[in-house]
Amino acid sequence: MADTQYDVIVLGSGPGGYVAAIRCAQLGLKTAIVERELLGGICLNWGCIPTKALLRSAEIKHFMEHAGDYGLKVAGKIEADLEAVVKRSRGVAKQLNQGVTHLMKKNKIAVHMGEGTLTGPTSLTVKGEKGEEKLSAKHVIVATGARARDLPFAKADGKRVWTYRTAMTPPEMPKKLLVIGSGAIGIEFASFYNDMGADVTVVEMLDRIVPVEDKDVSAFLEKNLTKQGMTIMTGAGVEDLKVSDKGVKAKIKDAKGKVGETEFSHCIVAIGIAPNTEAIGLDKLVEMDRGFIQIDGMGRTKSKGLWAIGDCTPGPWLAHKASHEGVTAAEAIATELGVKGLHPHALDRANIPGCTYCHPQIASVGLTEEKAKEAGHEVKAGTFPFIGNGKAIALGEAEGFCKTVFDAKTGELLGAHMVGAEVTEMIQGFVVGKTLETTEAELMQTVFPHPTISESMHESVLASYGRALHI
Repeated sequence: MADTQYDVIVLGSGPGGYVAAIRCAQLGLKTAIVERELLGGICLNWGCIPTKALLRSAEIKHFMEHAGDYGLKVAGKIEADLEAVVKRSRGVAKQLNQGVTHLMKKNKIAVHMGEGTLTGPTSLTVKGEKGEEKLSAKHVIVATGARARDLPFAKADGKRVWTYRTAMTPPEMPKKLLVIGSGAIGIEFASFYNDMGADVTVVEMLDRIVPVEDKDVSAFLEKNLTKQGMTIMTGAGVEDLKVSDKGVKAKIKDAKGKVGETEFSHCIVAIGIAPNTEAIGLDKLVEMDRGFIQIDGMGRTKSKGLWAIGDCTPGPWLAHKASHEGVTAAEAIATELGVKGLHPHALDRANIPGCTYCHPQIASVGLTEEKAKEAGHEVKAGTFPFIGNGKAIALGEAEGFCKTVFDAKTGELLGAHMVGAEVTEMIQGFVVGKTLETTEAELMQTVFPHPTISESMHESVLASYGRALHI
């Protein structure tokens, strides 16, 4: 068993790990990556990307069913071929997996496929098809990600009780679907299966769906999804699941404390994630909180030479946050190894956008109006509805709004919150603004192109100061 020495070894090849490896290689560091399953990790193969492919199919089906709203006629009933929809989604994931493989070769990154276990802060063994390899480096980055959490009283079986992985490659189309949890994963799958024709019920323990979002966004989305035919139960909890070959019986306590039992064909559990930090040799090497590796702003752990990024560290648990952390850690490591001219600095979590790709979409950055007030800010907040936006009306997507929150004393942009068509593509405008520490003055003076839905961003800024023009 030969000992192979590198400058940097990255354990895990998700959007944090493979980006960190690429940046290390760009900076001239001899780099290796260790992956036990598929290059690209969960996000690329089983998460962000293939789910968006599924949602795109559902969106097209939705538009075809509403073709008459656009003066078009579609002959016959619109039917979904679930097998074909899933096949397309898997094809997208495969294409991107091959893209990551190409990037590893292009950047001369050594790929070790197998189960990696740390034997010290900067050494590990890899057990794979070729047997056991011993690797060591000057620095190691742990990027092992996370997995779906199970219910304490019912584990996912892949038949009737699903996590996101089964929900992406379903053995059959659910007729009556229970979704437990209304975060981004739960709501996206609820939206997909609802558009595909399932009878969907969402159960959320807290008093509103998508609870991390602004209250106005949560209220709007719940009203909209209910209008689409979903059953939404907030302030409710699933107390027990009885699983059989025929389906799932769920004991649900509603917001009034009443307990009832309802039958479903299938159930998706989307109650959060658990970090992949067990049994990989981290004992005594790092500090943990609920299994998440504790790091400083650059990704350093308490052990010299050992770093961590992404979903195995404290949240928010988002692919783009992991990628940014990967670049930060890579540049900090390169600086320690003597590479000149780099100035890495810690990620500002207040500037990390969040996106949920349900129908309608949700996007946000920064503080909600409620959180801004709790933090002691005197706020100015304004909302502009899409019904006042010409492009949204022309697209037949006039349901939605944009909301901005400012500090009344300084004009600092504290947060932005949007729900509606294509808002996940627009939020970056506010993210750039926050990163540049913009105020309402610069945003008011910015010229937005017409006609675009993005004009609602400008109008919401104006509305925050009582100056909206089109409502």
